[in-house]
Amino acid sequence: MTETIKSDGVRNMARTKITDVAAKAGVSVATVSYVLNHVENQTISEETRAKVEEVARELHYVSNRAASSLKNGRSNLIGVVIPQAEPGKEILLSDPLYGELLSEMEYKARRMGYHMLLSGLGDDQDYSGVVRNRLLDGVIIVGSYPAEHLSDLAELHAPVVLVDACISDARFHELTADDRAGGKLATEYLIGHGHTKIAYVGEKSEKGSAADKRYAGYADALAEHGLSLERDRVYHGKNSFAYGEKVAETVLAHPDGTTAVFAASDILAIGLMHGFALRGVRVPEDISIIGFDDLLVSRMVSPALTTIHQDIAAKGEKAVDMVLDAMVTPEKRQSETLPVRLVERDTVRRI
Repeated sequence: MTETIKSDGVRNMARTKITDVAAKAGVSVATVSYVLNHVENQTISEETRAKVEEVARELHYVSNRAASSLKNGRSNLIGVVIPQAEPGKEILLSDPLYGELLSEMEYKARRMGYHMLLSGLGDDQDYSGVVRNRLLDGVIIVGSYPAEHLSDLAELHAPVVLVDACISDARFHELTADDRAGGKLATEYLIGHGHTKIAYVGEKSEKGSAADKRYAGYADALAEHGLSLERDRVYHGKNSFAYGEKVAETVLAHPDGTTAVFAASDILAIGLMHGFALRGVRVPEDISIIGFDDLLVSRMVSPALTTIHQDIAAKGEKAVDMVLDAMVTPEKRQSETLPVRLVERDTVRRI
């Protein structure tokens, strides 16, 4: 930004333009744009990048994104909505799953020259106003979204990708993991190790949600192996470490005993493990447990958690890819289910 002094002594700050940076750095305007927007371009040397960044700092260059948005119809902003702990409460960044997912989304978006606008959303809130006011180029919604506002969202210019949604809607692009297959795989693994008294611990959630599909997989496996689904071995609550720790006592109190637990998320599984340990119950010697997600923390606990792996990094990257592709070909609906697999570690024993 340059400064001039008017005849009356008043200072006038003139905004440095991208052309000023390009001229002083001796490069094209396009090169300046690539460098300052962190767009991957193999033809730009590190020396040139450093020179452009140095000149931009020297001239106090600030990108005028608002003006650019009005000119080309793009804000280079992708809105990302994740669930809240409860209506009116904080968003669920305390859950490592969302931290890992958002990290991958942000990194992918930044490499492609975009930035993320992160929001929570209550059950009675409509996100369409945010999309309009902030000129968002695309939207990624993780988990549930108020059904009564779906039509408003569908009428917007910005493509919408639903990740792990509770509904399937042809107006939106959809991305999920094969949660039902994962729930079945986890339960069959326990059955294959001789377990028949298998508890289920999962989030109390809407029909069609990821947790609901994992529970359906649990029921599928029991039925296919001739085992009854005992309702008093099914525990639903918050998807949290605290609930896992708390419900451990109830699981252990079952009158017919429990030899294994399928926890529908790693964070619940780790809470259960801690709850068992507080009561002197050893994993896997006294009770086996398997989780779902394969979070980084599942490798850090002791014993290391046997779990169902979903590729969280791939899910984050794919969600951003879907949004960017939809900007180019909005008429092409995208829907993808990512595969899952079992990761054997140390929390299940054969009986």
